[in-house]
Amino acid sequence: MWPRIGGLRSLALGTPGEQRARLNALVLAGVKTATAGLIDEYAEEGEEMERAGERLALVDDHDALIGVVEVTGVEVVRFADVPWDFAHSEGEGDRSIEEWRAGHAAYWARVGTPVTDDTQVACIRFRLVSTEGGTAT
Repeated sequence: MWPRIGGLRSLALGTPGEQRARLNALVLAGVKTATAGLIDEYAEEGEEMERAGERLALVDDHDALIGVVEVTGVEVVRFADVPWDFAHSEGEGDRSIEEWRAGHAAYWARVGTPVTDDTQVACIRFRLVSTEGGTAT
């Protein structure tokens, strides 16, 4: 199970260290409004899919709360069918869907979960609703 903070499931983006810090900064700046996850990881972790309206605790490397996001939509698609508008909303600077797919395939392979075109991906859209210091605008 994922850690809980104040009753909210945590959202720990990427891997700890530089990558998580960069992704969190993008969320806090309002640039990153989506994230992708692998459906198989939910079963492995004993977690349910996020749902629209659910709030998640955005955490740092030490599982400390740095913000709260509200899920605005969830869609499950094949890796090969992730649309560009979703990939672009991840805010990570990819210039094409091909670049997004290559980067995400490499990331998931590095963390031990290689993907194929048929791998099921959860496309989660969200909006920042508060930061540790107060409400986001």
